[in-house]
Amino acid sequence: MADTNETEDVWDDEDPEEEITEASDEPVERLRIVTDKRQEPLRIDKFLMNRVEGATRNKIQQAIEEGFILVNNEIVKPNYRVRPDDTIIVFETRRPESKEVIPENIPLNIVYEDDALMIVNKPAGMVVHPGCGNYSGTLVNGLSYYLRQEQVDLENLSRVGLVHRIDKDTTGLIVIGKQEQAMSLLAAQFKKHTVHRRYIALVWGDLAEEEGTIHVNIGRNLRFRKIMDAFPDGDYGKDAITHYRVLERFNYVTLVELRLETGRTHQIRVHMKYIGHPLFNDGTYGGDRIVKGTVFTKYKQFIDNCFGILTRQALHAKELGFIHPVTGKWIQFDSELPDDMNHVIEKWRNYTGGMTMQLKQKLDNT
Repeated sequence: MADTNETEDVWDDEDPEEEITEASDEPVERLRIVTDKRQEPLRIDKFLMNRVEGATRNKIQQAIEEGFILVNNEIVKPNYRVRPDDTIIVFETRRPESKEVIPENIPLNIVYEDDALMIVNKPAGMVVHPGCGNYSGTLVNGLSYYLRQEQVDLENLSRVGLVHRIDKDTTGLIVIGKQEQAMSLLAAQFKKHTVHRRYIALVWGDLAEEEGTIHVNIGRNLRFRKIMDAFPDGDYGKDAITHYRVLERFNYVTLVELRLETGRTHQIRVHMKYIGHPLFNDGTYGGDRIVKGTVFTKYKQFIDNCFGILTRQALHAKELGFIHPVTGKWIQFDSELPDDMNHVIEKWRNYTGGMTMQLKQKLDNT
């Protein structure tokens, strides 16, 4: 741990960068279907009528028009015909009924712990809080079990200690309050943006500058409320500021560090997409395809291999620092990049290093 001073995110949604607030009418995933390889072409509204409990064709058509039904992460029309291997996601705005959190003995990577708080390094694939379709296996389920074993008074600890959270496919550090007063004081720091959090990301493209600042409003997509958008005119959304710095360049992708001056939902992912550099393998914001590079088959195979290793967006919450709610002293924590990110970064080093050697040999022979 070392002293420093920076800022970052809080949460009002389900993902990394907003303050925890009361439940809103945000869409939640209700149903996910992957069609059979022998699926016959069929209008999506007819297809879903027999698969969504209590739904009528009119309701399904309305949901499609409002963007609450996606096919392969794209908005479609009611006359879209379902094809083999389509991934269909149905969202709803109605909050699922509150359910008791079931304690589960889930291994937790605890980086630090005292009587007031704990720091957890969350792995990829773990949802932070139970929700529609995710009532077990979450970080909160694991925390509920662990804190009961530690004899923490959960009856008087709201949200099982959560002050903020990061999304399912982002790895990294999360602080958990073990006392209500500690939670309140930590939440106040997030709200004032005095918490230091540094992310590491692999993004598409070769950034023009070594460092820079993105200052563009972020708000919900006007058609599909689950997705966030950048609004450069400032006529919609909330003020959002992201600072970035290049760490390493690989011709077609770049390793960057990111610090947030504000904390908005999906801020890093939306801002990097806005400047033309979406996160590597970010399926929501266009990073799960070849954005920069060549048309050669070997390059496509290389990218497919990388996607096979890193099956999520390349984003890791590496550093977390704040004023301890009891001691009043600044504390800071650091976490190593996860294996999947390290593996892909090393593959890019080897790939672009080999390209450089080939170019040098060609020049030497001319």
